[in-house]
Amino acid sequence: MVNYSQFLNMVPEAFLVLELLILFVADFCLTNDKEKSGKLWLVTIGALLVQTCMLFGVKPAEAFGGIYVATPMVNVMKIILTAGTLIVVIMSKTWLDGGHEKANNKFKNSKYSGEFFMLILSTLLGMYMMMSSGSFLMFFLGLEMASVPMACLVAFDKLKCDSAEAAAKYILVATFSSGVMLFGISFVYAATGTLYFDDVAVALSKGYMATPLQIMGLVFFFSGLAFKLSLVPFHFWTADTYQGAPTPVTGYLSVISKGAAALTLFIILNKAFASMSYYWHPMLWVVIVLSITIANLFAIRQSELKRFMAFSSISQAGYIMLALIGSNGQSGAAALMFYVLVYVVANMAVFTVISAVEHNGGTTRMDAFNGLYQTNPKLAFLMTLALFSLGGIPPFAGMFSKFFVFLAAVDGNTANPFWSYFVVFIALVNTVVSLYYYLLIVKAMYIRAEEHPLPTFRTDAATKLSLAVCTAGIALFGICSCIYDWLYASSGM
Repeated sequence: MVNYSQFLNMVPEAFLVLELLILFVADFCLTNDKEKSGKLWLVTIGALLVQTCMLFGVKPAEAFGGIYVATPMVNVMKIILTAGTLIVVIMSKTWLDGGHEKANNKFKNSKYSGEFFMLILSTLLGMYMMMSSGSFLMFFLGLEMASVPMACLVAFDKLKCDSAEAAAKYILVATFSSGVMLFGISFVYAATGTLYFDDVAVALSKGYMATPLQIMGLVFFFSGLAFKLSLVPFHFWTADTYQGAPTPVTGYLSVISKGAAALTLFIILNKAFASMSYYWHPMLWVVIVLSITIANLFAIRQSELKRFMAFSSISQAGYIMLALIGSNGQSGAAALMFYVLVYVVANMAVFTVISAVEHNGGTTRMDAFNGLYQTNPKLAFLMTLALFSLGGIPPFAGMFSKFFVFLAAVDGNTANPFWSYFVVFIALVNTVVSLYYYLLIVKAMYIRAEEHPLPTFRTDAATKLSLAVCTAGIALFGICSCIYDWLYASSGM
């Protein structure tokens, strides 16, 4: 008989379900479209604030025989992703209030704000379940809970052909990658007779060498999750999906979804496949080098900023994966979480500025930013800070995040030190390349003069709040060493 009291151990997920119910009732009861969007926005902001504060007091827990496991590391990542989701919701107000009201009075984004916020929270719930999984079954269910609402978010701007095309590509790739992953999980189950991570680890560690069935299970599982992380060569969907999705959704997809998938991959590789590190370390070396190098080369050629940021996110995913190739699991986990934390604030600052320009007469093309400093110097300055952080220029937080993943990649790796140092060297060289293409945007804003640049405009309160939070994170996360110390102390497996 199922002991339903164990649901009480799943406190973050229970709170998120409660918030979803409150938002559903509020959406059902409010009728005035003009006031409805603002009130639902405030309800969602309040819910995510409460969720973030509540997570600081959550203790490690286990439920249903180990199928659900919430460690301190997982709870900390939930805090980071919830805070990032809060920034996405704040910046989305500009887009929700704009929509296609001027072009077509039949459709307004604000009219469907309730559905938008519920899809955001539903996706976050799936990521919670994915990171807290103790077995492949719970992991797969959580992954699908996150992927299906995300496809709806990508297609949310339904009057844009690009949005529908982006959603079609996303759902087709997500379905294919889920099938590949499920195929790999079935191989793992056939080889070990269990789906629990701890039991799989015990079964895999019994033999001197992995069997072909076990190796195939590992390869297919990794390939499926690499699609979610948009790692090369599984990245082909990324640019089209990022370009077609609404800008707030693009930001959400690039940072929150990627952070959850990265930590889940870290947990499963170090728990279930720890004894097969001899096989998955070379896979990671190849994927990291390809992801960082190819993404950087393609980013240089982009003139559309959302496609540009898509290839930037592929490169950043490669840097995040550096935290997985070291032999010190605690330093690797801390570096991964710190990198995701810094990446959230820097990337969301960029997407907030893109959204502000897009909804004040501009486009998402790079030439729309030509001469932006002449008319909107504050936005240009904040965009520059965010780009410098993404590029790893000191003294911004992005430099420290890259330093920690480089250090984690070689920390304790005595079995294959040459290849670890070689991969880090390639990543360092590519950092110089990334500085070049990030500076292309800075050049457009400050150097390229336009006869008719984008006119001066005033940003709304939501945009200012989002930029203030992100800029504070860019400036402070690298200086306040207590943040990394907190992450390191919480990163035990």
